[in-house]
Amino acid sequence: MSSLKKISVTVLTKNSEKHLKEVLDALEGFDEVLVYDNGSQDKTLEIAKSYPFVRLEEGKFFGFGETHNVASELAKNDWVLSIDSDEVLTPELKEEIGKLHLDPKRVYRLDRDNYYRGQKIKGCGWSPDAVYRLYHRKTTRFSEAKVHESLITEGLQVIKLKNPLVHYSYDSIFEFLAKMQNYSELFALERRGKVKSSPLKALGRGWFAFFKSYILKKGIFDGYPGLLISAYNGHTAFYKYLKLYEMNLDLEV
Repeated sequence: MSSLKKISVTVLTKNSEKHLKEVLDALEGFDEVLVYDNGSQDKTLEIAKSYPFVRLEEGKFFGFGETHNVASELAKNDWVLSIDSDEVLTPELKEEIGKLHLDPKRVYRLDRDNYYRGQKIKGCGWSPDAVYRLYHRKTTRFSEAKVHESLITEGLQVIKLKNPLVHYSYDSIFEFLAKMQNYSELFALERRGKVKSSPLKALGRGWFAFFKSYILKKGIFDGYPGLLISAYNGHTAFYKYLKLYEMNLDLEV
């Protein structure tokens, strides 16, 4: 029996209409596809409901790590493949997963090919981009991090799959700015009162993040997207620590 018949795929959504059809089309054949939506106001729900093999659940957003775990607990299978609403399984990756001899003591790593406006990004730290997404929910779970969550792999064997996952990271500068606002706020909320910050620290973090992405990670060779991504990385780091600084100030009042 194909391993696809043992796996529940979970997809977190919120206003995800842009790529959702392509994402769901690629998931046909899995035993279950569970879409967990937290407040979409576009056509996301309508699209999800149009697929007979999709099970739609609606609920709150608790931060990325905890919300992934909530979706995992709602799934009917112990084997879970976590896919974002802008990630597409290629036919080759789907076939590879179907041939796996799944072992609960293993976590399966996928490498993402990241795209900006249709261009594959090779620098900026975007390639290779390893993510741990296929797991047995009784042996591991996602960390509780509000952003940059990851599966806990301690004590488990990590198996790297050969075929990449297509990731439509961003399609415009407007999406960069929206995610910068959201991610920087979640970062600051998670560390409020626990980590010290200052305007100088924020500035240093921002400049280094840009330098690391553009020069050390060779974003300079990706042309305009490389410059934009590196600037985004720098600005996000700057605002993460500046927001944290102001949140810590509010705690002192």
